[in-house]
This record gives sequence, structure tokens and C-alpha cells, in this order.
Amino acid sequence: MQDYRNKRILVTGGAGFLGSHLCKRLLDEGHEILCVDNFFTGAREHIVELLDHTNFEVMRHDVTFPLYVEVDEIYNLACPASPVHYQFDPVQTIKTNVHGAINVLGLAKRVRAKIFQASTSEVYGDPEMHPQPEHYWGHVNPHGIRSCYDEGKRCAETLFFDYHRQYDLRIKVARIFNTYGPNMHPNDGRVVSNFIIQALTNQPITVYGDGQQTRSFCYVDDLIEGFVRLMGSPNHVTGPINLGNTGEFTISELVEHVLELTGSSSEVVHKPLPGDDPTRRCPDITLARKELGWEPQVPLKKGLEKTIAYFDQLLKRTS
Repeated sequence: MQDYRNKRILVTGGAGFLGSHLCKRLLDEGHEILCVDNFFTGAREHIVELLDHTNFEVMRHDVTFPLYVEVDEIYNLACPASPVHYQFDPVQTIKTNVHGAINVLGLAKRVRAKIFQASTSEVYGDPEMHPQPEHYWGHVNPHGIRSCYDEGKRCAETLFFDYHRQYDLRIKVARIFNTYGPNMHPNDGRVVSNFIIQALTNQPITVYGDGQQTRSFCYVDDLIEGFVRLMGSPNHVTGPINLGNTGEFTISELVEHVLELTGSSSEVVHKPLPGDDPTRRCPDITLARKELGWEPQVPLKKGLEKTIAYFDQLLKRTS
């Protein structure tokens, strides 16, 4: 049975794209939130509307160092998640994933907190199985330019399950597929934010490769609902559980949607595909449907409209 009492909840990476939405959702449910972020990719602007809330507290801290607080639950979202940011300092990315996991797991063990790990579809690498189910072990390059993130997240999953087996820690592991929405970093190099910014400013839209590689795009509100449902699920539901949208689109189709919704006159230019960039990525969410009763509700065009409106206002404020 789900526990609905108010809790003190730690959200690492709480000022980031996903973390800021999660903090707001948990505050709306009446919980006390400790938002921890080193502000490498997170931004105070994402949480400024929460700062006056009596149940909201912010701490500048890097999870590669231990943290000593008293909490009931932990959501570990701390790590740069876009190639531009995680490849900027790959060694620090690995430390954030591995040392960060060790530190938050040690905290959870000490205070007997339930702990959630934001893992990623990148653990599947460039998949040879499609769509990707949780039992697929992946096809990952261990020494490529993306490995600091891919292998860092894989190691973090290992740590979570070893703590669960060795210390009977209550864990929840979600594998996140491409997510988009307000509070995305405008310069994170991801296709949705890239295309929208380029379209709104009438710059050439940059497509890497031939544009036929596919992705599935999940709106942020749907993803956060999956987080909350997974954390509230019975203890035997540990994951990993895929959270993402099963609607598969080519990158070229995404460009067409963005151009249509923005009314942009941007031209499309093609550049070489980066190393180890997966050609297909789409989740099998059978387990999420079964265990959490969850599946995405927001269609791509509706989510893009909200995201475009956010970036349009952001560009107006900064111009």
C-alpha cells in the first residue's frame, strides 16, 4: 500500500531540467524538499518560484563529496545529461555517476531512506534489439567519447543493486528515454532544444547524419509522473524500469514538426554523425504499464507547443 504521509525528500540535481519539475511536483504534494545542486548545468531560474516556499530548501553541493542530512527519501538526479555537458569534463562525469552513487547510497543506508536512481536509456548504447526491454544488456562502447556517461550510469546501476542485495536497501531504478519540455538548457546540444532555438532565431537547423535515425520523445510532465509512481510502488518493484514514449520519430520528422509549429524559414543543413550516436532508440514500456499503470499522455505536437512557448519567452527575456 502506498504511503501518502508528508516526507522530507532530498533531490540531487534539483535545479536541473528534470529536478526542478520534480521538486515542484513533490512540493505540490505537501512534502519538504531539500534541493541539492552544484549548478554546473542546473540554474536558479528553474527554482526561483519555489524559493519562498516554506517547505523548500536549497543547498549548493557536489555529490562527489559525502552529504550528511536526515531525509526519508532520495531522488538521485545529479549528473549532466547532454553530450555537450557530460563530454566537457568526462572524468568529472564518471565521478558524478560513480562517486555520487556511492555517496547517496551511503546516506540512504545510514538513514534507511528509500532511494531512486535516474538512470538512462544510454545504458543500452547503440542497441541491437528494438524496442529496448529492460532485460537487454546493451551494446555499449566502453572507451568512446560517450562512455563517461553510458558506463558511468551502468556502474551506478550496479552499485544500486549491490546495495539492495547486500544491505536490503529499498531502491528504485528508472531508465529515462529522451525527455523534453520547459527548463531544458538552451545550449545543451539535444535535438529538441537545438531545433527549437535554431527555428525561433531563423538559423540553419543542424541535422547530424541523414536524419533517418530515430528517437522517442517524452514530455517532462509524463516522465515526472512515472518517477513518482515508481517511488511509490511496492518495495519488490526495484526496476530497472523504462520510462519514455513509445512513439518513434525520425530526426527529420522532428524537424518538420518544429518548422511547422514555429513558422520558421530556417533551412536544414546536414553534418557528420558524432561517434557512437545510436541509430535507433525507443523503449519497451510493458513493465511500466504493468507495475506502475503508467504510460505517456502528452502527444509530441502538444508537448512541442509548450516547449516552443517556453523558449520563445526565454529568448525574449535575454534579447
